[in-house]
Amino acid sequence: MKTMRIKELADKLNISPRAVRFYEEKGILSPSKHPDNNYRIFTEQDARRLQTIISLREVGMSLEEIKSVLEELDRGEQDEVLYALELQRSVMFSQWVELKLNIEAADGMISQLKANRSLAWDDIFQLAQGLKRLRDQRSSWRDQWDFDRQASFHDELVLHTGEQSFNRHPEYKRTLKLIREWIHPIKGEKGLDIATGTGNLAALFMECGIAMAGIDQSKEMLKMCRRKFPEMETKLGNFLAIPYLDSSFDFAVSSYALHHLTEEQKLLALAEMRRVLNPHGRICIADLMFENEAERAAYIDNLSREDKPEWVDFIRQQYYADRSRLLQWFSENGYFTRSQQMSDLLHIIYAVPIALDPGGGESFLSSDIIDHSI
Repeated sequence: MKTMRIKELADKLNISPRAVRFYEEKGILSPSKHPDNNYRIFTEQDARRLQTIISLREVGMSLEEIKSVLEELDRGEQDEVLYALELQRSVMFSQWVELKLNIEAADGMISQLKANRSLAWDDIFQLAQGLKRLRDQRSSWRDQWDFDRQASFHDELVLHTGEQSFNRHPEYKRTLKLIREWIHPIKGEKGLDIATGTGNLAALFMECGIAMAGIDQSKEMLKMCRRKFPEMETKLGNFLAIPYLDSSFDFAVSSYALHHLTEEQKLLALAEMRRVLNPHGRICIADLMFENEAERAAYIDNLSREDKPEWVDFIRQQYYADRSRLLQWFSENGYFTRSQQMSDLLHIIYAVPIALDPGGGESFLSSDIIDHSI
């Protein structure tokens, strides 16, 4: 077996001998030593390990994270290594989204200074506060529902229709089919299913020959999804930092998931969907929500009169959307919308972007989409 001294190894990987010693001191590289002179001896296996360490450092992993990944590799736990890498990619996309917003804010300041030869400091302060608020909203989301634990019985849960408990997935099969019908996918398009779970909604599109990608924050949900649909592209990610570049998809869908975000986070999620869609990209969301705040209050009052305090408590703990607020966001951001109430709480919203025609009026970006879907 070929061996190398420390300088040979450093030259092979284009790093300094000092860097090799650093990783050895940190306990993540353990070369053997020559019995006569105590010089370090590095094998090809050591070189591959060091190459892995360097690569993981390049994608931003800490030394502790790298040590954990290497231990999992040594134990042959490929799934855990995959999760660690996907988690790191998700973190980098979150950072990229924040950086992108900061660059856009800086561009705005530069434009203002060029145009007015001065900066409105109050406006800049408000902008900075807004950026901080957005950053806090993105970083504050936590999985309070333990979706990893639910993955093994998720498909049974979504079909539960018992009357003794609150139905979180009413009209499940019919709703997923209606989402596909409203989107009306066209051959050659690519779609994104956000909070895909075990991939049931994405699968309906793949049945039509549509290329689908799915993201979810739960590693166990994604494992189940990959087992069911190995041909589907999946990534670890969430509504607030979708791990794809701008204009990557023709449409985005999501079912029974938006209510896991606060009201402010929901609007950030809509903006993220728009970012990853091309200019023609349409959005379809199905979830439990209320038509407006008055309807929310009336629904809770009815449950109280029916003596269902446990249901009242459950609903108050959820972030079921105000549908009117979502529709307002779409309107303000140039979308034509269609919505339909499927049950007491279940609503579907379909949004198609509107463009200006050469004559200055409004025209739909794709008459085919509108004709078939609206």
